[in-house]
Amino acid sequence: MKNWEAVLVRPDVTLEHAIATLNQGGLRIVIVVDEDRRLLGTVTDGDVRRALLRHVSLEAPVSEVMCATPIVAQQDWTREKVLSVIEEKQVLQLPVVDSSHRVIGLQTIHGLLEKKQLANPVFLMAGGFGKRLYPLTKDCPKPLLRVGDKPILELILLDLIEAGFHRFFISTHYRPEMIRDYFKDGRRWGVSIEYIHEEEPLGTAGALGLLPHDRIDLPMLMMNGDLLTRVNYRALLDFHNEQGGVATMCVREYEHQVPYGVVNNEGPRVKEIVEKPVHKFFVNAGIYVLSPDLVHSVQHGVRIDMPDLLQMAISSGKVVASYPVHEYWLDIGRPEDFQRAQSALSEI
Repeated sequence: MKNWEAVLVRPDVTLEHAIATLNQGGLRIVIVVDEDRRLLGTVTDGDVRRALLRHVSLEAPVSEVMCATPIVAQQDWTREKVLSVIEEKQVLQLPVVDSSHRVIGLQTIHGLLEKKQLANPVFLMAGGFGKRLYPLTKDCPKPLLRVGDKPILELILLDLIEAGFHRFFISTHYRPEMIRDYFKDGRRWGVSIEYIHEEEPLGTAGALGLLPHDRIDLPMLMMNGDLLTRVNYRALLDFHNEQGGVATMCVREYEHQVPYGVVNNEGPRVKEIVEKPVHKFFVNAGIYVLSPDLVHSVQHGVRIDMPDLLQMAISSGKVVASYPVHEYWLDIGRPEDFQRAQSALSEI
């Protein structure tokens, strides 16, 4: 059992501090308490993502985003009682409180049940040339560049295996034999790996048409093979299933500051001058969950990029959800990113 006391915070800490605690604690919850450890509220992944979607400031106190009426377990509840409430209320964690409403423990669904394997397929995109990392990629595909003592793609694979996945497909194009020789059939890690080779680059979504569609029968996790992240993949799958859409796209909040005073006019008259405003956007994080129907819709050999595929689904009235990523995330696209990955490895 992970140390639940590490996820206790005071109500005046910032949202940024709470997110860091959420990520480091690994329990998918932060418990907000007063100085006597009386329960004031909880903050979960969902609370954080809803706050990010509202563009709540990271400097806001956590009390602004916490759930002030969380469901709790009493200290004398049996395991069966806790599991019953977790199932009935559709929650993943229950703070345990005593008669004075002081927090004395935490029950989690994953702590109560053995971790089961996930049958969902995973598609890792490893065919890119890595041109921005040249000359590092002159004789080595980018997913095989080492961060610490392991290739980037192996770090991704290990995280996914830890989450319970065991059915993997890897797309290849540039130096495919090196990737196949390293990972082989996956037996070394106790999983299954199959390869999808693009003879010609088919865009960021075209390789979906080369998959064995008859075996893609569950929502499929798809991600770029050059990302380091601590995204909770089980939570992502749960979120996708709750939305009932054809796809879920992970997004990151990106800030852009205009380096000048922005003048807002009404005709020739100046109405407002805003000095160096900051604009916030959500950008594609390169991680998706795709329904079988959406995967099957990509025809064999057709070139298409993921934004176009998702836009086509949206235009036809289908639901595409966004999932804000607050966990560690790094796209290793440039030499400076690769160096950052080396120094950040201990943090992830």
